Amino acid sequence: MDKNSIVKSWCNFAKDDLITAKYLLGLHPLKLEIICYHCQQSAEKILKGFIVDNNIDPPKTHDLRLLRRMCGEIADNFDDIEEPCVRLTAYGVQPRYPMEIELRESDMWQAINDAENIMGFIAQCLELTSDET
Repeated sequence: MDKNSIVKSWCNFAKDDLITAKYLLGLHPLKLEIICYHCQQSAEKILKGFIVDNNIDPPKTHDLRLLRRMCGEIADNFDDIEEPCVRLTAYGVQPRYPMEIELRESDMWQAINDAENIMGFIAQCLELTSDET
C-alpha cells in the first residue's frame, strides 16, 4: 500500500471514530466513557495519519501529548491543539476497563469538541477536502 493510501486510511478511521461518538449520543442513558473513548481514538488516528504523511512510522501509543509533540517537530502551530490533546489522552485507556472514572455530560461535550478541533486542524495541515475528513 502506498503512503497516500495509508494516510487516507488513518484519516478515514479517525472520521469513523468521530461519527461513532456522535452516533452514540442517541443512546439513553448516554455512555459517556465510550463516547469519550471514540473521541480520543479519532484524535489519535488523525495525528498518526499526519505523522505517516511525513514519512515517519507512528509509535504504538495512546498518548496524544506525545503524538502532538512529534507533529510539532514536523510543522508549526501544533501548540494550538495542546490543550485538547491533554484533555483527551486519559480517555484512550481508562474508560476501556472497569476503573473509576467520573465523567459528566459536559466532559463528553468537551471531548467531542476537542476531537472536532483536532480533526479540523490536521485536515488543514494535510490540505484535505471536506470529503476526506
